[in-house]
Amino acid sequence: MKGFAKKAAALLLALVMVMGLAACSKESGSTGDGANAGAESSDKKEFDSKTLKIFLPGAYMEDSLVPAFEKEYGVKVIVENFDSNEMMYTKLSAGDSYDVLIPSDYMIERLMKEDALQPIDKSVITNLSNLADQTKNLVYDPDNTYSVPYFWGNVGLVYNKNNVPKEEIEAKGYDILKDTKYKGHIYMYDSERDGFMIAFKQLGYSCNTDNEAEINAAYEWLVELNKTMDPVYVTDEVIDAMANGQKDIAIVYSGDAAYVLSENPNMGYCAPNCGTNKWFDAMVIPKNAENPKLANEFINYMLRNDVCEKNTMEVGYTSANKAVLDKMIAEDGEYADNEAYYPRTYDKDEVFRDNESLRKKLSELWIKVKAAK
Repeated sequence: MKGFAKKAAALLLALVMVMGLAACSKESGSTGDGANAGAESSDKKEFDSKTLKIFLPGAYMEDSLVPAFEKEYGVKVIVENFDSNEMMYTKLSAGDSYDVLIPSDYMIERLMKEDALQPIDKSVITNLSNLADQTKNLVYDPDNTYSVPYFWGNVGLVYNKNNVPKEEIEAKGYDILKDTKYKGHIYMYDSERDGFMIAFKQLGYSCNTDNEAEINAAYEWLVELNKTMDPVYVTDEVIDAMANGQKDIAIVYSGDAAYVLSENPNMGYCAPNCGTNKWFDAMVIPKNAENPKLANEFINYMLRNDVCEKNTMEVGYTSANKAVLDKMIAEDGEYADNEAYYPRTYDKDEVFRDNESLRKKLSELWIKVKAAK
């Protein structure tokens, strides 16, 4: 989560997307399937308004889902996109009002601390039962009081199998990024939190450490990498670049890696044994939401099996829906042979925790890392 490359490269980035008002004639959305519960025509429900405002990363939702919701509920949905959790936070802090946000774990924790979120209505969001166990009761929101998981994944290395043996990655971990035979053939993701996570994990530290000695050791590790390896710092462009085989190794989010692997069979994915970041993006309702009733309905809609399947098939990130996840990784599933799609369960992998002083410190040091010669 992130800086945000959590976007499938096959989708066009949108800065602001406004979906049209649905036709006046409405169909009942009831499917008769408990896993798709919650669909009900709008004449049976009253909302604070007929407009829902959503704020989420770009290209992070299958295109037909919002129009289908509009038609089913007889409402208008306005979708805006953000480039980072920090951009989202800045707009929210300035007083901008949205009904549904889709930020990352550490940002949700921050918003909870600041009393900026309202609890979800579990009497409306009955499809919570559709969630995979791995996405429930997470450390930042143990009872899913404020957040409902959307996509999840981890951070790892996409590598060219013709040039980089997987066994070498497994043996060296992130130190492979400092192996001079790959000099000039490495993409680093331009994110201070992810960059320092790599160094922290390679050195045996927690990715949430605020110990000054450990931070300095990680800084020196990254400076040495920058001075000796000529890495190229990238964000979203890494997706197409690795799909086209332009470098040997890249730091990539798992959902983007899943896309790369589906496009180029010469590419592999590996999360080193020293550990990595496991991230969760989730749907939340801000305290200042103008239409919380409709927001809860939308969240419930996004948990339906049919909706989750369309979403993960198009975007490429791991579904939080158990039935859909099981279907995707089944022997004949869409992602059965894609090693990047399903995040591992591993005790050295960690979720980022909210720590604003740490974030500022790493941001300052990251600028120095990239400038080091």
